[in-house]
Amino acid sequence: MTTTPVTRSGYVTIIGRPNAGKSTLLNALVGQKISITSRRPQTTRHNVAGIYTTEVCQLVFLDTPGFQTQYSSGLTKAMDRALKNALSEAHVVLWLLDVLVRPHEDEVLFARIPPHTSLVMALNKIDRLDNKNEVLDSIQSLDQVYHPKAIVPISAQNKLQLDTLIEALAPLLPEQEFLYPEDHVTTSSVRVLAAEMVREKLFRLLGQELPYSTAVEIETFEEKTTLTKIRAVILVDKPGQKAIVIGKDGEKLKEIGTAARKDIEKLLDRKVFLEIWVKVKQSWADDQRTLERIGLPKFD
Repeated sequence: MTTTPVTRSGYVTIIGRPNAGKSTLLNALVGQKISITSRRPQTTRHNVAGIYTTEVCQLVFLDTPGFQTQYSSGLTKAMDRALKNALSEAHVVLWLLDVLVRPHEDEVLFARIPPHTSLVMALNKIDRLDNKNEVLDSIQSLDQVYHPKAIVPISAQNKLQLDTLIEALAPLLPEQEFLYPEDHVTTSSVRVLAAEMVREKLFRLLGQELPYSTAVEIETFEEKTTLTKIRAVILVDKPGQKAIVIGKDGEKLKEIGTAARKDIEKLLDRKVFLEIWVKVKQSWADDQRTLERIGLPKFD
């Protein structure tokens, strides 16, 4: 008599401060770039789902906007709402901390974790520690304060200890059928992913503050037989910002488009024709309809 293996599946919401490495971790876990990354905080604006599936478990990781306490616009309020929504769906919360930084206000973030939700903590960037014994001190301190189910030292960048992290998370999921087909790696649409690829290039190729004043919408997405045609618009708040994004003789916009197209082609595994233009839309970050079109929830 053969028995059917027990399967577990559920949502693992990744939380943490800006620049803790949440998006890098998500991409490393699913083995594919589905969440954009940069060295600047607040890169992630909405929840991105990455699906990790084995024969007996399926973990649906939700990458969330970095926790913040300052709400300067409808955009930041909507990002906070996205975090709240992800926490409400969580079967397990994975709290990612930068082992090199002990941020303040941890109690505020901890207080937002729903009661009776299993907590696992991961100490990221252990490869950068000169004294590895510091990890043991951090584990002991965190365990005494937060009492998580497990604390796992990892390096998302170098993919160290990720198997150990999965082993700590999987038993905490409920026994149930898989939530998504086994070959899926994300629930995000290709339109959303394409927009995010463009936005990542704004963070990487523009000045320090300008990317925070921009958003990306996909106006058209046409899949032809051998080519995908995408028309994207970059929203900026002021005319002067439009000039910066375009650059002299259009060179900066061309650089952004070329870099984004290569990433989208890798994602879709086919040729892409990407057309990008820039539009001034004052106060877009406080416009509810615009925020919903770029994938954010209502903030009021």
